[in-house]
Amino acid sequence: MRILVTGGAGFLGSHLCERLLSEGHEVICLDNLFTGRKRNIAHLLENPYFEFVRHDVIDSFKFEVDQIYNLACPASPPHYQYNAIKTIKTSVMGAINCLGLAKRVRARVFQASTSEVYGDPLVHPQPESYWGHVNPIGARSCYDEGKRCAETLFFDYHRQNGVDIRIVRIFNTYGPRMLPNDGRVVSNFIVQALKGEDITVYGDGSQTRSFCYYSDLIEGFIRLMNKDEVIGPINIGNPGEFTMLELAQEVLGLVDSKSKIVHLDLPSDDPKQRQPDISEAKAKLGWEPTVSLREGLKETIDYFRNEIQL
Repeated sequence: MRILVTGGAGFLGSHLCERLLSEGHEVICLDNLFTGRKRNIAHLLENPYFEFVRHDVIDSFKFEVDQIYNLACPASPPHYQYNAIKTIKTSVMGAINCLGLAKRVRARVFQASTSEVYGDPLVHPQPESYWGHVNPIGARSCYDEGKRCAETLFFDYHRQNGVDIRIVRIFNTYGPRMLPNDGRVVSNFIVQALKGEDITVYGDGSQTRSFCYYSDLIEGFIRLMNKDEVIGPINIGNPGEFTMLELAQEVLGLVDSKSKIVHLDLPSDDPKQRQPDISEAKAKLGWEPTVSLREGLKETIDYFRNEIQL
């Protein structure tokens, strides 16, 4: 097939492009390089089945494709809060442009949504049936509400125009090609530990997250996209739940770092807990994660050792 990946030069997008090429597809990678990096896809540029197009999803685009994966949007708080209006436009206009293209060329279209649609959840773990507990006017709302609106648009295009949609809700994901300065907790802790800097834990460190290695996540993407009778939304993430203190101590042990853990004020609207209920993914896709946190962290630490100047 010919497949369009928006945000294809990003952390997850570049891994997805690689996977699709390995399966024999032709891949068009569209990215404006705000958080994506050309070096993530440099090794693919000589592949005759790969094409890179520098373009912003906010502006319309036309391609003849069979499938569209919409991954375009900054996904870490410092990056999506840098220009909040641009972030929400990326989610909303990007979804409209992808859906409009899918409608015209009758392509199947995939939305990379997020566990942030659940906000600071009152239900734990979070099933897909939970509507969420989200602040619509907070510092994180540009991302949370942008992704919620994108899901609305996907279902409205599906109901009104018969567009063939798929929606995944991504829980915390990590691995090689994360940006060292993206502000996500895994990259923060690893970079700080490698540099011997203080490990900054927000609040008392009791808040929890669930961490999924990128390769498990991409496998979930592919399974949903190629399953005819399931449209989602489907939670894709690792149900193993860890406190921020547990994660910090695991990173310190693996790096063998002398860094100290220090506590800072908790950011506004920071969820206290986050854990996916993946029973739908298990039942409908036969999917569950296979890479343990320790195994994934080792691979990610090795990547960052080569990336940052120690």
